[in-house]
Amino acid sequence: MKKSLLVLAALGAFAGAASAQSSVTLFGILDVGARYTKNGDQKLKTLSTDGINSSRLGFRGVEDLGGGLKAGFWLESAVNPDSGTANSTRFWHRRSTVSLIGNFGEIRAGRELTATFTGFADYDTFGTNGVADVGHFNAASTVGAGNVDTVTRSDNMVSYYTPALGGFYARASVAAGEGVNGKKHIAGRLGYAAGPLDVSGTYGTTENITDGEKYKKGIIGASYDFGAVKVLGFGAQAKYLDAKQNVIQIGASVPVGPSTFRAGYVRVDMKGTNAAGASIDANDANQFAVGYQYDLSKRTALYSTFASIKNKGAATYTVQGTTATASSPALPFISGGQKSQGFEAGIRHSF
Repeated sequence: MKKSLLVLAALGAFAGAASAQSSVTLFGILDVGARYTKNGDQKLKTLSTDGINSSRLGFRGVEDLGGGLKAGFWLESAVNPDSGTANSTRFWHRRSTVSLIGNFGEIRAGRELTATFTGFADYDTFGTNGVADVGHFNAASTVGAGNVDTVTRSDNMVSYYTPALGGFYARASVAAGEGVNGKKHIAGRLGYAAGPLDVSGTYGTTENITDGEKYKKGIIGASYDFGAVKVLGFGAQAKYLDAKQNVIQIGASVPVGPSTFRAGYVRVDMKGTNAAGASIDANDANQFAVGYQYDLSKRTALYSTFASIKNKGAATYTVQGTTATASSPALPFISGGQKSQGFEAGIRHSF
């Protein structure tokens, strides 16, 4: 009997050690809000998602391989809690990667956010979500973003992330095109983050094999936390053929107890000509946005956001990011130069 107890105790200790060496975590975010949008004279009321955070469901894990080496994986799917649907093009839409992690840093392979997206998203006051999302200006087809598939995320990508280097950090990414148009991508990001300061520079290109041209994007971003207020901003330029899109964003976040107040301004300046040879110099835009968040707990928050875009020339930017099409006729249509406004209020819960 005593021997049996000793064997069971030994097995229990071994199982405990094994479980301590590896872990798997289920996580997610559900964000739902009531949204009102107005494009020109057309209005729409909806129950929408992703007001301050993108809704998701994911699994991540790490295994300790010994000697300071670890293996990791990350699977993350976009979800729409207002309708119970997922991304229509792929299940693990947001991220699907496997990694080797050690003193050398991290080598990561699979699908994830590109450096040219995080290079400005990390400095967006509204976290690239909701009606104030600065990403609305990131997908302008006038500068070739519609001809590539790497504006936000990239498939078939291998990235190297440096370890902590006294505040300096870097990332280099290469994505195989695999013969598919708009997927061959290379990008790098170099930054410094220590104490209240975070500053970085990013540059990347994606090849359009149809015409042999490249979509190019460069960003410089920075944030500084003064304690009473955090100031964020970036400048970005996207270039394709003879068209350029310059975007400047500056914003501030002010924490007051469980509350956070946000405000941001975006300026879009177009230069050059489009694919048809027409000038786009007059197609500029300005966005002003304010927001409020009240944290009920570390995981649950209430929020509200208002944003207004003033388009010029033939510009058709909207606060919901897209306009009416044959496949999405319910969205309010907007004509060039019209104003787009939006207000939303909702709840976000993470687990």
